[in-house]
Parts: sequence; structure tokens; C-alpha cells
Amino acid sequence: MSVSVMRPTASVSAASRPLSETEFQRQVTDLAELFGWEWVHFRPAQTAKGWRTPVSGPLGAGWVDLVLVRVRDQRLVFAELKSDKGRVTPEQAFVHEVLAAAGYPVNVWRPADFEVIAEVLR
Repeated sequence: MSVSVMRPTASVSAASRPLSETEFQRQVTDLAELFGWEWVHFRPAQTAKGWRTPVSGPLGAGWVDLVLVRVRDQRLVFAELKSDKGRVTPEQAFVHEVLAAAGYPVNVWRPADFEVIAEVLR
């Protein structure tokens, strides 16, 4: 006798939709932790004037989504996470240029890059 399992339609539709940047970030940070990385992400908070991320300085507006550090092999990774259709803003491009000029290139990662991300973090 065979048993069939019905999947809820919500799961099917959720599986077929693109990942949000928040969901993608969670996948990246989970993988980073699995491989022994520490990381930081600065989240916006809702205020009376809308969503704000309190920062100061010329790099603040375009700061990268993730800074990852692994002490055991003295590695530092800067990552900008984008959805499949997300674009790098001019402020983000400025931060990427400044970091690259200092010898720290920024990885711009999308969900389709997951295998590459795993190789970088391995």
C-alpha cells in the first residue's frame, strides 16, 4: 500500500517565489556560522519619520549588508546582498569603491550565487 503526502498550497507558492533579501541574508548568515564566521548587520528601525538606520559619516548611507570575520584564518569579507532584481545604489557603489581602494573588495551576492558564497565562506 502506498501513502501519498499532500503538501499545503502555501508551501508550493512559497517555494516558487523569489527569496527576499531578508530571507537570503538569513541563509548566508546561517552558512557563515556553520563555517565559523562572526558577522554583523546593521538593521533599520521604524521611527516616527519612517525606517531609519542610525549611522554617521560619508560611508554610512551605503554601508555593506554584512561584514564577516573569521579569526582562525584571519579573513575579512564584505558582502552586499541583493535580491534577484536588486540594484546597487550610488551610495553603495561609493562604499564598494572606497573599500576596494583600501584592498577590501565587496562581494555583491544574489540567491543564484549560493554555490560561490559557499566556496568563499568555506
